[in-house]
Amino acid sequence: MSMHNPAHPGEVLRDYLGEPDVTSLARRLKVARTTLSRILNGHSGISASMAIRLAEVLPNTNPEFWLRMQMNYDLWQARKEMGRPPKRAARSTQAAA
Repeated sequence: MSMHNPAHPGEVLRDYLGEPDVTSLARRLKVARTTLSRILNGHSGISASMAIRLAEVLPNTNPEFWLRMQMNYDLWQARKEMGRPPKRAARSTQAAA
């Protein structure tokens, strides 16, 4: 089921971290400080490689969690830009043979 105006993954990451020390987390993730800052401020999305890095550093998360959140955000934004309302996920109604 689609969400109503999902949060950018960077916003969720910022909430997860509390008051993040961007420089030290960027070092742990092995990325540039500006790269992490752009994500935290909602100016860049989370790539597959960043999702893996986040899952390796942050307990109780996995790459699929971060990518699913990014996908939901991207789909919402694309539908909004195209003037189309968000759609609910359809359930398969195929009968067993």
